[in-house]
Amino acid sequence: MFKPAFVLLALGFPLLHAGTAAAEGSLWSGNWALTLGGTGFVGPKFEGSKKSSFQFSPIISLGKQGEGPRYVSRNDNASVSLFDQGAFRAGIAGKLVMPRDADDERELQGMRDIKLGVELGGFAEVYPTENLRVRGEVRQGFRSHHGVVADVAADAFVDVTPNIRVSAGPRIRFASADYFDHYYGVSAAQAASGGPSAYNPGGGVHSVAVGGAIDWKPTDRFTASSFVEYRRLTGPAADSSLVRERGSANQFVVGLSASYKFNFTLD
Repeated sequence: MFKPAFVLLALGFPLLHAGTAAAEGSLWSGNWALTLGGTGFVGPKFEGSKKSSFQFSPIISLGKQGEGPRYVSRNDNASVSLFDQGAFRAGIAGKLVMPRDADDERELQGMRDIKLGVELGGFAEVYPTENLRVRGEVRQGFRSHHGVVADVAADAFVDVTPNIRVSAGPRIRFASADYFDHYYGVSAAQAASGGPSAYNPGGGVHSVAVGGAIDWKPTDRFTASSFVEYRRLTGPAADSSLVRERGSANQFVVGLSASYKFNFTLD
Protein backbone atom coordinates (compact mmCIF):
# COMPACT_ATOMS: atom_id res chain seq x y z
CA MET A 1 0.00 0.00 0.00
CA PHE A 2 1.37 3.40 -1.03
CA LYS A 3 1.18 5.88 1.85
CA PRO A 4 3.07 9.16 1.40
CA ALA A 5 3.91 10.63 4.80
CA PHE A 6 4.37 14.19 3.64
CA VAL A 7 2.41 17.09 2.18
CA LEU A 8 4.98 19.31 0.52
CA LEU A 9 4.23 20.00 -3.17
CA ALA A 10 0.80 18.39 -2.87
CA LEU A 11 -0.17 21.38 -0.74
CA GLY A 12 1.17 23.80 -3.29
CA PHE A 13 4.09 25.24 -1.33
CA PRO A 14 7.66 24.22 -0.52
CA LEU A 15 8.55 23.00 2.94
CA LEU A 16 10.55 25.59 4.87
CA HIS A 17 12.38 24.00 7.77
CA ALA A 18 13.21 25.49 11.15
CA GLY A 19 15.89 28.10 11.48
CA THR A 20 15.67 29.08 7.81
CA ALA A 21 15.06 32.74 7.25
CA ALA A 22 14.74 34.19 3.80
CA ALA A 23 18.02 35.15 2.26
CA GLU A 24 18.67 38.72 1.26
CA GLY A 25 16.82 39.59 -1.92
CA SER A 26 13.70 37.75 -3.04
CA LEU A 27 11.97 35.05 -1.02
CA TRP A 28 13.34 32.38 -3.36
CA SER A 29 16.95 33.56 -3.57
CA GLY A 30 19.62 31.80 -1.54
CA ASN A 31 20.84 28.30 -0.79
CA TRP A 32 18.31 25.47 -1.02
CA ALA A 33 18.28 21.75 -0.29
CA LEU A 34 16.19 19.02 -1.93
CA THR A 35 16.03 15.77 0.05
CA LEU A 36 14.85 12.62 -1.73
CA GLY A 37 14.47 9.11 -0.37
CA GLY A 38 12.05 6.50 0.79
CA THR A 39 10.77 4.55 3.77
CA GLY A 40 9.86 0.87 3.74
CA PHE A 41 7.89 -0.34 6.72
CA VAL A 42 5.50 -2.97 8.00
CA GLY A 43 2.38 -1.52 9.59
CA PRO A 44 -1.41 -1.89 9.91
CA LYS A 45 -3.32 -2.07 6.64
CA PHE A 46 -5.70 0.60 7.96
CA GLU A 47 -6.36 2.35 11.29
CA GLY A 48 -7.48 -0.35 13.70
CA SER A 49 -6.52 -3.27 11.46
CA LYS A 50 -5.24 -6.49 13.03
CA LYS A 51 -3.38 -7.30 9.82
CA SER A 52 -0.09 -5.78 8.69
CA SER A 53 1.45 -5.32 5.28
CA PHE A 54 4.63 -3.96 3.76
CA GLN A 55 4.20 -0.35 2.70
CA PHE A 56 6.30 2.36 1.13
CA SER A 57 6.42 6.08 1.86
CA PRO A 58 8.56 8.43 -0.25
CA ILE A 59 10.61 11.19 1.36
CA ILE A 60 10.58 14.56 -0.42
CA SER A 61 11.71 17.70 1.36
CA LEU A 62 12.45 21.07 -0.23
CA GLY A 63 13.56 24.02 1.84
CA LYS A 64 16.02 26.82 2.49
CA GLN A 65 19.30 25.77 4.05
CA GLY A 66 20.13 27.03 7.49
CA GLU A 67 20.91 25.92 10.99
CA GLY A 68 17.84 23.69 10.98
CA PRO A 69 16.02 22.05 13.89
CA ARG A 70 18.00 20.18 16.55
CA TYR A 71 15.81 17.11 16.13
CA VAL A 72 13.46 15.81 13.43
CA SER A 73 11.11 12.84 13.91
CA ARG A 74 9.61 10.63 11.23
CA ASN A 75 6.24 11.47 12.82
CA ASP A 76 6.64 15.20 12.13
CA ASN A 77 4.30 16.42 9.43
CA ALA A 78 5.32 18.97 6.81
CA SER A 79 5.66 22.40 8.41
CA VAL A 80 6.55 26.01 7.68
CA SER A 81 8.31 27.73 10.57
CA LEU A 82 6.99 31.27 11.10
CA PHE A 83 8.56 31.93 14.50
CA ASP A 84 11.94 30.60 15.61
CA GLN A 85 13.75 31.53 18.80
CA GLY A 86 16.05 28.53 18.97
CA ALA A 87 14.49 26.68 21.89
CA PHE A 88 10.96 27.47 20.63
CA ARG A 89 9.47 27.20 17.15
CA ALA A 90 5.95 27.61 15.80
CA GLY A 91 4.29 27.76 12.42
CA ILE A 92 2.03 26.03 9.89
CA ALA A 93 1.71 22.24 9.62
CA GLY A 94 0.00 20.01 7.10
CA LYS A 95 -0.57 16.36 6.36
CA LEU A 96 -1.66 14.47 3.27
CA VAL A 97 -4.43 11.99 4.17
CA MET A 98 -4.56 8.89 2.01
CA PRO A 99 -7.88 7.34 0.94
CA ARG A 100 -9.45 4.18 2.38
CA ASP A 101 -11.46 1.96 0.04
CA ALA A 102 -13.87 -0.40 1.77
CA ASP A 103 -13.49 -2.84 -1.15
CA ASP A 104 -9.76 -3.28 -0.43
CA GLU A 105 -10.18 -5.27 2.79
CA ARG A 106 -12.82 -7.78 3.88
CA GLU A 107 -12.76 -6.30 7.39
CA LEU A 108 -13.91 -2.95 5.94
CA GLN A 109 -17.08 -4.38 4.39
CA GLY A 110 -19.95 -1.99 5.07
CA MET A 111 -17.65 0.83 6.22
CA ARG A 112 -17.54 4.19 4.48
CA ASP A 113 -14.81 5.08 1.99
CA ILE A 114 -12.31 7.79 2.95
CA LYS A 115 -11.38 10.27 0.23
CA LEU A 116 -7.93 11.63 -0.48
CA GLY A 117 -7.56 14.88 1.42
CA VAL A 118 -5.44 17.00 3.74
CA GLU A 119 -5.19 18.19 7.32
CA LEU A 120 -4.03 21.78 7.79
CA GLY A 121 -3.19 23.59 11.01
CA GLY A 122 -0.26 24.66 13.13
CA PHE A 123 2.59 23.32 15.23
CA ALA A 124 4.70 24.41 18.18
CA GLU A 125 7.77 22.79 19.66
CA VAL A 126 10.00 23.53 22.61
CA TYR A 127 13.31 22.19 23.92
CA PRO A 128 13.18 22.03 27.74
CA THR A 129 16.76 20.70 27.63
CA GLU A 130 19.41 20.31 24.96
CA ASN A 131 18.38 16.69 24.33
CA LEU A 132 14.61 16.77 24.78
CA ARG A 133 12.03 18.08 22.33
CA VAL A 134 8.28 18.42 22.92
CA ARG A 135 6.15 19.05 19.82
CA GLY A 136 2.43 19.56 19.37
CA GLU A 137 0.32 19.81 16.21
CA VAL A 138 -3.37 20.71 15.74
CA ARG A 139 -4.87 20.09 12.29
CA GLN A 140 -8.29 20.52 10.68
CA GLY A 141 -9.35 17.92 8.14
CA PHE A 142 -10.50 18.77 4.63
CA ARG A 143 -12.26 16.41 2.21
CA SER A 144 -11.13 13.15 3.87
CA HIS A 145 -12.90 14.16 7.07
CA HIS A 146 -14.00 17.38 8.77
CA GLY A 147 -12.70 16.68 12.23
CA VAL A 148 -9.83 18.09 14.28
CA VAL A 149 -6.74 16.03 15.15
CA ALA A 150 -4.08 16.95 17.73
CA ASP A 151 -0.73 15.18 18.24
CA VAL A 152 1.67 15.68 21.15
CA ALA A 153 5.07 13.95 21.30
CA ALA A 154 8.15 14.11 23.51
CA ASP A 155 11.46 12.79 22.19
CA ALA A 156 14.73 12.38 24.05
CA PHE A 157 17.74 12.07 21.75
CA VAL A 158 21.47 11.52 22.17
CA ASP A 159 24.38 11.34 19.72
CA VAL A 160 26.21 8.17 20.72
CA THR A 161 28.83 8.90 18.04
CA PRO A 162 29.27 11.87 15.68
CA ASN A 163 27.34 9.89 13.04
CA ILE A 164 24.76 7.95 15.07
CA ARG A 165 21.78 9.35 16.97
CA VAL A 166 19.39 7.36 19.17
CA SER A 167 15.97 8.75 20.10
CA ALA A 168 12.80 7.58 21.82
CA GLY A 169 9.69 8.95 23.47
CA PRO A 170 5.92 8.83 24.02
CA ARG A 171 3.13 10.15 21.79
CA ILE A 172 -0.56 10.87 22.33
CA ARG A 173 -3.28 11.73 19.81
CA PHE A 174 -6.63 13.44 20.36
CA ALA A 175 -9.46 13.73 17.85
CA SER A 176 -12.93 15.23 17.56
CA ALA A 177 -16.20 13.34 17.13
CA ASP A 178 -16.28 14.13 13.39
CA TYR A 179 -12.93 12.39 12.91
CA PHE A 180 -13.96 9.31 14.88
CA ASP A 181 -17.29 9.13 13.05
CA HIS A 182 -15.56 9.03 9.65
CA TYR A 183 -13.00 6.39 10.57
CA TYR A 184 -14.72 4.34 13.28
CA GLY A 185 -18.44 5.17 13.25
CA VAL A 186 -20.96 2.65 11.91
CA SER A 187 -24.51 3.68 11.07
CA ALA A 188 -27.48 1.34 11.36
CA ALA A 189 -27.65 1.19 7.56
CA GLN A 190 -23.98 0.27 7.33
CA ALA A 191 -24.38 -2.43 9.95
CA ALA A 192 -27.36 -3.85 8.05
CA SER A 193 -25.35 -3.91 4.79
CA GLY A 194 -22.58 -6.09 6.17
CA GLY A 195 -20.68 -3.72 8.42
CA PRO A 196 -19.85 -4.29 12.09
CA SER A 197 -22.32 -3.40 14.83
CA ALA A 198 -23.75 0.14 14.81
CA TYR A 199 -21.53 2.57 16.69
CA ASN A 200 -21.79 6.32 17.23
CA PRO A 201 -18.53 7.68 18.73
CA GLY A 202 -17.78 10.95 20.46
CA GLY A 203 -14.48 12.78 20.69
CA GLY A 204 -11.54 12.06 22.98
CA VAL A 205 -8.14 10.40 23.15
CA HIS A 206 -7.45 8.43 19.99
CA SER A 207 -4.28 6.59 21.02
CA VAL A 208 -1.13 6.54 23.11
CA ALA A 209 2.18 5.35 21.69
CA VAL A 210 5.90 4.99 22.24
CA GLY A 211 8.52 4.93 19.52
CA GLY A 212 12.24 4.86 19.00
CA ALA A 213 14.72 5.37 16.16
CA ILE A 214 18.39 5.03 15.28
CA ASP A 215 19.70 7.51 12.70
CA TRP A 216 22.98 6.98 10.86
CA LYS A 217 24.46 10.00 9.07
CA PRO A 218 27.81 9.04 7.49
CA THR A 219 27.90 12.29 5.49
CA ASP A 220 26.17 15.67 5.64
CA ARG A 221 23.94 14.60 2.76
CA PHE A 222 23.03 10.96 3.40
CA THR A 223 20.85 9.72 6.27
CA ALA A 224 19.62 6.20 7.04
CA SER A 225 17.24 5.30 9.86
CA SER A 226 15.63 2.32 11.52
CA PHE A 227 12.53 2.82 13.67
CA VAL A 228 9.85 1.02 15.63
CA GLU A 229 6.59 2.23 17.18
CA TYR A 230 3.84 0.68 19.26
CA ARG A 231 0.48 2.48 19.32
CA ARG A 232 -2.46 1.52 21.50
CA LEU A 233 -5.86 2.71 20.35
CA THR A 234 -7.95 4.07 23.21
CA GLY A 235 -11.30 5.77 23.87
CA PRO A 236 -13.69 6.03 20.92
CA ALA A 237 -11.23 4.24 18.61
CA ALA A 238 -10.74 1.20 20.86
CA ASP A 239 -14.49 1.07 21.62
CA SER A 240 -15.42 1.02 17.93
CA SER A 241 -17.12 -2.15 16.70
CA LEU A 242 -14.70 -2.09 13.74
CA VAL A 243 -11.78 -2.56 16.14
CA ARG A 244 -13.52 -4.84 18.67
CA GLU A 245 -15.12 -7.17 16.12
CA ARG A 246 -12.73 -7.08 13.17
CA GLY A 247 -9.50 -5.40 14.17
CA SER A 248 -7.10 -4.78 17.04
CA ALA A 249 -6.30 -1.91 19.37
CA ASN A 250 -2.60 -2.84 19.17
CA GLN A 251 -0.82 -1.20 16.26
CA PHE A 252 2.85 -1.89 15.45
CA VAL A 253 5.12 -0.20 12.90
CA VAL A 254 8.73 -1.12 12.12
CA GLY A 255 10.82 0.02 9.19
CA LEU A 256 13.90 1.46 7.49
CA SER A 257 14.44 4.70 5.58
CA ALA A 258 17.18 6.34 3.56
CA SER A 259 17.47 9.81 2.04
CA TYR A 260 19.96 11.99 0.20
CA LYS A 261 20.16 15.79 0.19
CA PHE A 262 20.95 17.79 -2.96
CA ASN A 263 22.16 21.38 -2.48
CA PHE A 264 21.61 24.17 -5.01
CA THR A 265 21.45 27.96 -5.15
CA LEU A 266 18.86 30.33 -6.62
CA ASP A 267 19.74 33.93 -7.46
